[in-house]
Amino acid sequence: MRDPLRMQAVQSPVIPAVAELIRSCPGTISLGQGVVYYGPPPEAIDQITWFLAEPDNHKYKPVQGIPQLLDGLAAKLKSENGIAIDHSNPLIVTAGGNLAFMNAVLAITDPGDEIILQTPYYFNHEMAIVMAGCRPVLVSTDENYQLRPDAIRQAITPQTRAVVTISPNNPTGAVYSEMALRDVNDLCRQKGIYHINDEAYEYFTYDGARHFSPASIPGSAAHTISLYSLSKAYGFASWRIGYMVIPEHLVVSVKKIQDTLLICSPVISQYAAVGALRAGVNYCREKLRSIAEVRALILGELKSLGSRCVVPQSDGAFYFLLRLETDAQPMELVERLVREFGVAVIPGTAFGIEKGCYLRVAYGALKKETAAEGIGRLARGLKSILNA
Repeated sequence: MRDPLRMQAVQSPVIPAVAELIRSCPGTISLGQGVVYYGPPPEAIDQITWFLAEPDNHKYKPVQGIPQLLDGLAAKLKSENGIAIDHSNPLIVTAGGNLAFMNAVLAITDPGDEIILQTPYYFNHEMAIVMAGCRPVLVSTDENYQLRPDAIRQAITPQTRAVVTISPNNPTGAVYSEMALRDVNDLCRQKGIYHINDEAYEYFTYDGARHFSPASIPGSAAHTISLYSLSKAYGFASWRIGYMVIPEHLVVSVKKIQDTLLICSPVISQYAAVGALRAGVNYCREKLRSIAEVRALILGELKSLGSRCVVPQSDGAFYFLLRLETDAQPMELVERLVREFGVAVIPGTAFGIEKGCYLRVAYGALKKETAAEGIGRLARGLKSILNA
């Protein structure tokens, strides 16, 4: 039997490959996968009792989401993001942010269409576009990983269906300015294409950086798709709850897609999400203080490495994307760091960076003591390798 060319074109996810390398080297500290160190709030767990009390909860529920979660998310979007949920921009609950993105891609494209990604990109976005039979068009960000609206404009062709932005950003930690996001959103309006903005890390900002939601712009509802997730803010990664705000004219298509792929997000997880929203954003903000301490610790260690390790400004998420002055290949460096120094990071090649040596450092999953040991190993390893 032949292997389909479509799937051969999809890159293999790097996280499992690095995880297997970690398993082969016991004691390795991972600065790789982007998760948080904490779990869901008690209010989320308490909702499971309510789920179990109703026998009908073991049956299918509405594709769009259970009413009490939709109501809670609508209130959150209005108060925190400035987005009013109504007939012009409805809300759909998804099984995590990745499914929300796949829903969007399938709803707005035909095979052969183009979607613009900023590089460095989030690899699952690129993979979804290729799986859909579409072509990712890559536009590089600047030296500080910020948007280049003029370059995005030049990349638009008659086949372009959307421009994707992620802010705060994975893998760079960059927070895009309100002005730049407004420029991109207006460009999409002018060109009759969609602006897909991924806001999974909306609460994770530092040093006065501000998160901005393009869907709050008056008149943006018809061309703006906003993606969200509870995975990070509420320690909900395995529960698979995300949501999307979409133009009204995409509802029928998105429902068709989600009904085929999933039917509805896990109902027990939706109940837990209702409880998480009751705990509210302060639950995340309390945890963020600890993550900010780890961030400061890691930033100090990285800056001590000197000019051969460049750390562009990162005011969001929980990532640094390092630029290293070396001829070594990124994956070769990752393997050496694991085998020789007991610390794991992710190679920049996974995020569409073809030239140079880049490594993504993730710091959300570790408490301060473990993070200190992990970054110490990373610093010693990079000093040894870069100065060899």
